[in-house]
Amino acid sequence: MDRPNQNQRNNHGGNENRGNYRGPRKEGGFGAKSEYEQKVLDIARVTRVTKGGKRFSFRATVVIGDGKGKIGLGMAKGKDVAQSIQKAFNKAKKNLITVFLVGGTIPYHVEAKFNSAKVVLKPSKSGVKAGGPVRVLAKLAGITSLTGKLISRTNNKLNIAKATIEALKKLKPISK
Repeated sequence: MDRPNQNQRNNHGGNENRGNYRGPRKEGGFGAKSEYEQKVLDIARVTRVTKGGKRFSFRATVVIGDGKGKIGLGMAKGKDVAQSIQKAFNKAKKNLITVFLVGGTIPYHVEAKFNSAKVVLKPSKSGVKAGGPVRVLAKLAGITSLTGKLISRTNNKLNIAKATIEALKKLKPISK
């Protein structure tokens, strides 16, 4: 009696497609377009020193917004840049706030401080006059005219962005 070769054997375990099966397909997938526009504010390589040497990871700070008054700020660490950006995007989605706008600008003068960063925001009629993270946050929130000023001397983009978020949180509808 002939013995079947390796290719002709029948595997009775029921695992014929074991290597190819990847589970049910998810809606959207990796290439799906998000409803939020995102901007990476800062990427920093951070180091953890251990007994065996140095371990490197990346910290990303991401701002997201829909251009209609919703913005969020997220910061996360990951083994590589892409992973840290994705984690920061997910955190920003959890930290969304709604900004009260009147005709594309803020309704009144507002100030906020976060750590060493102090930000002053004023309504304007002639475009966004602000620099750095304040401009990015204003653009993503859908603010078309604003004057922003950084009062304290700091180069820390994260603190400036958080101070701007705090200032925008203070905006409430004016009741008569």
